[in-house]
Amino acid sequence: MMLGFLIWIILFVLCWPLAILALVLYPLVWLLLLPFRVLGIAVTGVFELLRAIFMLPANLLKSRP
Repeated sequence: MMLGFLIWIILFVLCWPLAILALVLYPLVWLLLLPFRVLGIAVTGVFELLRAIFMLPANLLKSRP
């Protein structure tokens, strides 16, 4: 996090309009990418559920003494 701030400060010193544009556009890009993150979490959850269902017989056999 500190490295990102340092890079932003250097960018601000060298080219302040580009730094301000990046500062304004970052939240907008984050909001645009948010649905894809939620979709990724949902797909991962579905795959984990399918894996758990598929591995259930092996887990039941493995747990017997």
